[in-house]
Amino acid sequence: MKIAVFPGSFDPLTLGHTDLIDRGLLLFDKLIVGIGENSSKQYMSSLAERMSFIQEHYKNEERLEVKSYSGLTVDFCKKEGANFILRGLRNGIDFEYEKPIAQMNYKMSGIESYFLLCKPELSAINSSIVRDIARNGGDISAFVPPSVQL
Repeated sequence: MKIAVFPGSFDPLTLGHTDLIDRGLLLFDKLIVGIGENSSKQYMSSLAERMSFIQEHYKNEERLEVKSYSGLTVDFCKKEGANFILRGLRNGIDFEYEKPIAQMNYKMSGIESYFLLCKPELSAINSSIVRDIARNGGDISAFVPPSVQL
């Protein structure tokens, strides 16, 4: 069985994330959205809310699980029996950032990283920018699925 983890903070879940999840479900038998917890990061939505946004959006998808974790992503993958990590790339900067992480993850665990290029119309969507828009009272509905209620 091909099991992948799609790690991230998902604060908030964006249309870029859902596009990658949808496409990842075409590649893998099971996809685990792993919400990483970083104590030094200040989140806009609680862990429970972020999990709920994803679960609500994918309530009819049996092959998707949403779980939280702390620590190394490869350790979470091993615990879940995942042999792949799914990551999205919006541009070359993302690739240069993700490449050494993928190489170190493989060296530590033998877990392969799969990169999917984001659709051009979604390449500007960035959770940090969406959070900033929301915090300042802007309309984020063009960037997030209907399940996201901020």
